[in-house]
Amino acid sequence: MNKPLLLSLATAMLLTTNLSAESMYERFEAMEKEMQKLKAEIAELKSQKSTPKVAAKKVAKGTEEEEDEDEEDAKEPKVASASKAQGAVSVAANAKDEEEEDEEDSVEDRLGDIEEAISEINRNTSGSHLKFQVDYRFAIENMDYEMADGSSAKNDAFMTNRLWIDMGYKATNNLSFIGQLAYNKAFGARSSDPDNPQDWAFEGFDWIANENAFDDKIRVRSAYFLWQEQEFMGLDIPWTFSIGRRPSTNGALVNLRDDDAASSPIGHGINVEFDGLSSQFTLSQKYGTSVKLCLGRGMSEAAPKFASTPYADSEGVNSDIDLAGFIFTPYDDKQYKVSSMYYYASNLIDVKDDGDPLTPLNYMDGFNTVGGMHSGVIYASAKGIGKNLGAFLDDTTVFASFAVSKTDPRNDQRMLDYTSELGESKTGTSFWIGTQFPSLITDDGKWGLEYNHGSKYWRSVTYGEDTNIGSKVAARGDAYEAYFTEYLVDDILSMQLRYTYIDYKYSGSNGFFGTTSGNAMEITNTMPYADKIVDKAQDIRLYIRYRY
Repeated sequence: MNKPLLLSLATAMLLTTNLSAESMYERFEAMEKEMQKLKAEIAELKSQKSTPKVAAKKVAKGTEEEEDEDEEDAKEPKVASASKAQGAVSVAANAKDEEEEDEEDSVEDRLGDIEEAISEINRNTSGSHLKFQVDYRFAIENMDYEMADGSSAKNDAFMTNRLWIDMGYKATNNLSFIGQLAYNKAFGARSSDPDNPQDWAFEGFDWIANENAFDDKIRVRSAYFLWQEQEFMGLDIPWTFSIGRRPSTNGALVNLRDDDAASSPIGHGINVEFDGLSSQFTLSQKYGTSVKLCLGRGMSEAAPKFASTPYADSEGVNSDIDLAGFIFTPYDDKQYKVSSMYYYASNLIDVKDDGDPLTPLNYMDGFNTVGGMHSGVIYASAKGIGKNLGAFLDDTTVFASFAVSKTDPRNDQRMLDYTSELGESKTGTSFWIGTQFPSLITDDGKWGLEYNHGSKYWRSVTYGEDTNIGSKVAARGDAYEAYFTEYLVDDILSMQLRYTYIDYKYSGSNGFFGTTSGNAMEITNTMPYADKIVDKAQDIRLYIRYRY
């Protein structure tokens, strides 16, 4: 990308941001001035007449509590309702006018009124109202594929826009709402081709609706409420409960290179959008011991709205895909962590076929239910090597993870291997090691190196992984990755350069769970449909990301 193009993109972003933010900025600037006036009046009152120590302590305590609330709320989306904030300013101004008119009020009463006005402004600007946060990312990628027959496919400059709009509302100390809207689209394109519908049949699949460059629609990526308590049935066990559209992508380990906070599933086993519920119990705050129970539904099989029996079970089609599992963390002291995950997914699917592996797949024929799958993951990580061994090692993260999957096919089905016996189970394994360390050229940047290996029958549910050439975690073979994340303007504007290389040893890494798209065959140049099966893939990606 040449320099003029970069400057044009930056200018366009700045112009649109300023136009949308100008009126909001002016309102908040007015509120800040009002706050300064109120605080100045407090100082003036104190100089005119000494107030009781109790009242002074009360004001100091109130201000300190509001600042603490501000610091806590900074972790949540930061923009509040402008109309509510304006109302808060009016309340503060009226309170001040009333104090000036009533000269007989005591200094203590006036201080109390001002304290209440300041608290009202704080609540309406950063406390308990719906807040929003914007996360925009422009990316340009160079992708190259080498097929099993020796042919190749590539895209020298695939460009995408991704927008996340986060929202949060804390109604009480125990109850919160969290949501996220998403948009993800390739420059100048929507994924649809009427002449080849099977090529994009799964673009809007529920597990990846917001994770691929699909179309220009804004969709709900997550929406759920969160209940938090410090005691469970009278026991000193903090616990949580939530239900809704789950934030189940960019989980632990994969979040490092994605430069995001980790969601709850471990990224080695699950990285898809999901609808369900979860409940976490902290068994030991000293050792960070916790267990989190999870239930979800990955696909509902129901008749359409205008069928003769709306939303009834569809006879003779697939069954609901359900998932149940738990995440157990025996130890987490914020530096060293050991965590594990187990789940069972039922009624998994694959594309229908005619039973002949030499026949091309027709994705428009629908799915077959083939069986279930057990999966387990355990990993250990260290955020800092040793203690006081130098700034570089103190800020270096290392991790290692091991995962296993075991199919549970129906008696009349095969899973992952066309040559297996009916109902025969297949076991796969994967390991993943990586490190993230401080940038070698800036103070705040992060660089990382990672390696993945998966066996012939390894299967993860990681279709939502943010890697356009296919999930590296799902690879039946070897994957190598290096990335450089640098911050251009504080933590608001960042850039990342990432290189991903996948060397597949067996087919079906990014397919489903049966013997059609998920069939595991050794990759050779003489295999069936060698021109359709990727042998090696690489992706060089540069992004610029704005978050505020």
